[in-house]
Amino acid sequence: MYINLKSYDEFANAASENIAALVYFSHEKCNVCKVLKPKVEELILDKYPNIKLFYADTVEYPEIAAQNQVFAVPTILIYFDGRETFRKSRNIGIGELDNLLNRPYELIFS
Repeated sequence: MYINLKSYDEFANAASENIAALVYFSHEKCNVCKVLKPKVEELILDKYPNIKLFYADTVEYPEIAAQNQVFAVPTILIYFDGRETFRKSRNIGIGELDNLLNRPYELIFS
């Protein structure tokens, strides 16, 4: 389940206080985002349960997007040990996301 971020401070805490975090940037009018979001959630819950899921609405809270240089949706930022490890925007495949996460996840949690 996604945790909604409502300020940049909440974002900064989410990224730094969790060993692994995924932040999904989107907004309500993005149809691609609406289809992709539950698929990302399913992948994380099934294969990577130690990754915390966060959601940032780029229209309601544009400062979060601006501080992270997110200019397109959907954008996914993945953090391991408080550092941005991967950034994917627009055309994001679930298989591609799975491949990106597999190795660092196993190194940290196995």
